[in-house]
Amino acid sequence: MSNGSPGDGLVKVSDLIIEHPEVQSFQDLKRLVVAAAKSGYRFLQFDVKPDFVDTPRNWDLILESVFYRGEEGAS
Repeated sequence: MSNGSPGDGLVKVSDLIIEHPEVQSFQDLKRLVVAAAKSGYRFLQFDVKPDFVDTPRNWDLILESVFYRGEEGAS
């Protein structure tokens, strides 16, 4: 899913966005973050702020929540 593999446990927000050009919204990114967590990644690095029109102020808290809970519905 990114340059790293689930084996190293870390996935970066920038890698998810770059490697998935189909992601066009924050909601799309949330789904991708959930998929990364379910595929075996254990850590999410917030190296860039997602530049989507619908990105909320607390984007990092939301992504952290969905990553560690493994569910899209968390907000």
